[in-house]
Amino acid sequence: QVQLAESGGGLVQAGGSLRLSCAASGNIFSINVMGWYRQAPGNQRELVATISNTGFAKYQYSVKGRFTISRDNAKNTMTVYLQMNSLRPDDTAVYYCNYNAGPSFDYWGQGTQVTVSS
Repeated sequence: QVQLAESGGGLVQAGGSLRLSCAASGNIFSINVMGWYRQAPGNQRELVATISNTGFAKYQYSVKGRFTISRDNAKNTMTVYLQMNSLRPDDTAVYYCNYNAGPSFDYWGQGTQVTVSS
């Protein structure tokens, strides 16, 4: 089992910034991909950004240049961050952390609300 602890959501005005954190602990494999997904009301969950254990990052097109994903790889705890700048109202969603080390090792956080007011 892997436990994911998220923090950092909140309410911010358009143009502002937020930083999300997600710490993974438990039965962690060294080779994995961690990332952030989001789901707005009435929409499907969508990828925001992911980062591999080697640091390879991918972004959804709409957040490129505004969001930055990074991670710390410690022996027993891996933490992934999402720095969100120039936030827009359409970034409003519940943001979910994901840890994936294969089909049988896919875990989700409980979600953290990000609300951007216009």
